[in-house]
Formats: sequence, C-alpha cells, structure tokens
Amino acid sequence: MKKRNNGKLRIIPLGGLEKIGMNITAFEYEDSIVVVDCGLAFPEDDMLGIDLVIPDITYLKDNIQKVKGFVITHGHEDHIGALSYVLKEMNLPIYGTKLTMGIIEKKLAEHNLLRSTRRKVVRHGQSIMLGQFRIEFIKTNHSIQDASALAIYSPAGVVVHTGDFKVDYTPVFGDAIDLQRFAEIGKKGVLALLSDSTNAERKGFTQSERTVGYTFDHLFAEYKNTRIIIATFASNVDRVQQIINSAYKYGRKVVVEGRSMVNIISTAQELGYLQIPDKTLIEIDQLKNYPPEKTVLITTGSQGESMAALSRMAADIHRKVTIMPNDTVIFSSNPIPGNEKSVSRVINELSEKGANVIFQDAHVSGHACQEELKLIYSLVKPRYAVPVHGEYRHRKANATLAQSLGIPKDRIFMLSSGDVLEMDDNEAKVVDKVHTGEVLVDGLGVGDVGNIVLRDRQHLAEDGILIVVMTLERGTNQLLAGPDIVSRGFVYVRESEGLMEDARHALEEAVYNCLNHQRNADWSKIKLVVRDTMNEFIWKRTKRRPMILPIIMDV
Repeated sequence: MKKRNNGKLRIIPLGGLEKIGMNITAFEYEDSIVVVDCGLAFPEDDMLGIDLVIPDITYLKDNIQKVKGFVITHGHEDHIGALSYVLKEMNLPIYGTKLTMGIIEKKLAEHNLLRSTRRKVVRHGQSIMLGQFRIEFIKTNHSIQDASALAIYSPAGVVVHTGDFKVDYTPVFGDAIDLQRFAEIGKKGVLALLSDSTNAERKGFTQSERTVGYTFDHLFAEYKNTRIIIATFASNVDRVQQIINSAYKYGRKVVVEGRSMVNIISTAQELGYLQIPDKTLIEIDQLKNYPPEKTVLITTGSQGESMAALSRMAADIHRKVTIMPNDTVIFSSNPIPGNEKSVSRVINELSEKGANVIFQDAHVSGHACQEELKLIYSLVKPRYAVPVHGEYRHRKANATLAQSLGIPKDRIFMLSSGDVLEMDDNEAKVVDKVHTGEVLVDGLGVGDVGNIVLRDRQHLAEDGILIVVMTLERGTNQLLAGPDIVSRGFVYVRESEGLMEDARHALEEAVYNCLNHQRNADWSKIKLVVRDTMNEFIWKRTKRRPMILPIIMDV
C-alpha cells in the first residue's frame, strides 16, 4: 500500500493532452481512483497499417484495487472508443447518461462484453458515490446529445471537468447548458477547473446548432431539382434531426448510409433523441423507386476516411450509390486537423464527377470559443486552471485566457500525459510522472505492434527488402547453392539485371572469403557478412538502404 498523501487530491492525465483524441484522466484521493473517459485516437500518417490507438493503462492496472469505475462525459469515440479494449483487461463499472450509455452498449455488444460489464445510467443533476468521491453530472451542450460536465467532490475540494462543451442557448433537442449550476458550485469554492481547449484560439462565441437548420432549409430550397447527399459526423444526432426536418418539409425521402451512422441513429431513435416522421426513412435499395430530386442521403465520410461511405461513392467503389452529374454534395463538418488532404481529395473526386460540392457554412463547432470559456471561468472561479483536450497550442491559448481573467500564472498547469498533479487548498504542484503511452491496434491484435515493428514497416515502405538465400552443407560449411537474391519493393528486377548480377558476384566473393578463412564460421557471422556486403554494395550503387534478410539452409 502506498503512503497516504495526507489529504491531497491527485489528477493524472493518462492521455489526451498531446493531441485531439485518446482522452482519459484519473482522479485519485487516498484509496480511491475514479477514471474520467476512456477514448481512442486515430493513427498518424506514419503509423503504417494501424487501425486505432488506445491509451496505455499500466498505472490503473498497477492500482486496480483502488479503481472504482469509469465516468463518461459523452459518447464520442475520443472519449469512449477504448472502453471495449480496456474492459477486457480490467472489469470495472461504467457510469454515463442515457444516450452515452446506449452508444457504449452497442460497442460492448460487438465485443461480447455486455453481460459482464456493470453499467449505470445517470441523469443530469444526479450524483454517484465512488469511494471517497462524489461525482455530479451537469448538463452541457455539445455536438452530441447528453453531454455532461462533472463536478468531482473529494475531501480535498471540488474539481470541475467541463468535458467537451459549448454554450448553446437554443439547442435543437433538450435544454440549454445548466449555467446556473456552474455558478452555484463556483460560489461554494472550486479547487480546479479542467476545461475543453479545442476552440480556445477562436474569438467570440460558437454559433448555435440551430443556425445550421436554417442553412439546410436555404440549401434544400435552392437545389430542389437535384439529389442531395450530406456528409456529417455519425454522432451528431441534432444535425441528422435538422436534415430530416428539412427533408420532410421539402417532401424528400431520407436514406442513412455508413455503418457507424446507422448504429448511432438507431440507438438515438430507440431512446427518443431523434424524431423521424413516418415513412420518411427508406432503405438504400429503395432509392431507385424515387426520382433523384425527391431523395436525400445522409452519410459518413465527412473527414475523407478512405473506407467511409462518401469516399467510396467518390471513388466509384460504392455498391449501391453512384455519383451523378448535378448531384449536390454538402460537407456538414470541418476537417479535423490533419485530415485536410483526404477531405480535399474527396472534394476533387466528387467535382470531377460533376457534383456541386458545398462545404461553407453548413457546419458549426461543438466546442466553446473564447467568450464561452471566459463565461465558465467567471462562473466557476477556480483556484487552479488545468487546460485539457487539445494540442499544445490550443491548451496554451486556454492558459492565456485563464491568465487574462486574473488567475495567477503559477496556478495554471500545462500538464503532459503521465504528470501527477497533487493539490489541496494551500498548494498544487506536479510531484511525479507515471508510465503512459500508446497501444496500437492492428486488426485483432492489440499492442502486438510496437515501435520496432513500425520502424520495420517504415523501412520496408521506404526502401523495400532484399532476401539472400543460400544452402550450406552441414558439418563442412561448403556452399552448395546460391547465394540467390530476391527483391521486393527495391528495384524492378527485369530492368536491373546488371545490378543484381553484380551484387551476386560481390556476395559470392565475400561468402567464399568468410567460409575459407574461418573454417568454423557460425551462421550469425555469415549473416553479418552478407548484410554488410550487401548494404555497402547497394548504397554505393543506388544510395538506398533496403532491408537485407539473409536466409541460410543446411542439408
């Protein structure tokens, strides 16, 4: 048992501070740990073949007897996507609001974890007791329904975690953010505020989700003689609701396409977060029964993901939908940083097929801009500020805001993943660093691809591979066959016969030398000679460094 940290609260981000995604933070007080969110990140361009990136939870596994459960702020992938992987390693209860839990349950069912995982649905305004903590869910607005901020009460003080939020006074569904509750908690005194930094660089206020509805109405009126295809985030249920409202108003049938979109919309509809008029939704196979100008497709792929429905349509490999000249395609999203290239590729492909592509003004963000962040800081009046959720520059902008509102610089903490921030009323400081990192998911393999494998993949991708095969006689080490050279991804052999022949001669000479001068040359020595000779020869002739793989057989 570790020593009691005499009444101090520890905040330990295990991911989510270096980039957008993979959000997971542990709150620890003496013998209790509560984990807020458990998200995934999408792979960087240099992570060849990797599907998803999930956080390394070694710290939680090492302290499993203290961990009381996962508290989830909302149902986006970067906050819930790693749950089904992490729960296989540690069976803990999950707490979240109704829609959030509905989406999580769909994921758990896919991984056969539904029966074994304890779940509790929490309403806004309700509190749950977990060990030394009491956690209250506060209503906020975001680009998905049922988002919550958390007030985390511990014996050392109250911490408010905003989750991802914006201030929307006129949301499409449900109530506006509960600013009154933020103010009440602020009045009683708040130790620290962890706030969303995604839009901290943007001035002003984020527009209400409802403004997108008016834009859709105008677009539907303007393009009433064409088929309309709208790409948006699968999880933005309010956006889908507004598209359905406009479609119904203009007498169009709606098709929903893309697996994640179908899943979330069916969950939202079952739980009553989406109102769809009768006979508005049709199956994709029924499209041919209606004239194009009477249909709308809502699809995934607004980020240019290569496997998503819109990208498949643009590349002409979608089984059911072909893009026609005169189709109107609306991008109802902004490219996430890093996806700009893929999005512009899809826009170009669609334009080449004669579609009208619209990507201005059909989107509003789900995150708070500067004025909303100032509002929350002013209501909560925290002693310490900890900007979270965003790349370094976003969090830096949030820190600057906090300072402009009078929070002293030494009370604003720019943490890195793994930092242990210990605090009470008197002081706060980073006292330790715990092990964190990324676990790569490739197909069904979780964590079996590490840095070394990635480095090999990059090496293979950049320079290719040369395989050198030879046969030795057992006992005497006489060269019976070879060395033969097989090339993959290095040069096209038929056009480089001269180079390959010269390489072979150089190799033969080196191998004979090695075998003749050292009667007892072992295999590792021979392999080393092969590698060195080839590396040197190929580098001189081509200035490339392919991977050299010697294979020796004995007979």
